[in-house]
Amino acid sequence: MAGEDLVELKFRLADGTDIGPSKYSPATTVASLKEIILAQWPKDKENCPKTTQDVKLINGGKILENNSTLADCTLLVGELPGGVITMHVVLRLPLSDKNNGNPLHICI
Repeated sequence: MAGEDLVELKFRLADGTDIGPSKYSPATTVASLKEIILAQWPKDKENCPKTTQDVKLINGGKILENNSTLADCTLLVGELPGGVITMHVVLRLPLSDKNNGNPLHICI
């Protein structure tokens, strides 16, 4: 990691609260960021993701793929050097269908 600049991120939740900011290596994957979000998710929130599959990260209007790195994602937006990048967190939580017991999914 010598010589590479860390990327400062914060994660904006649907209610407007943030997780972070924290600094990450440009080689960090979106999947790793989702794990960090799960670990740091506020315990007082009504809707909590159970797995990384429940979490979608959005940067610059694009849903980020799990295998993408921060270097891939931040280049799309062209953030100012030294600035904090805000990534938006969208949850895809399963809900039960009362009519037939099948799980439904909703984005909030």
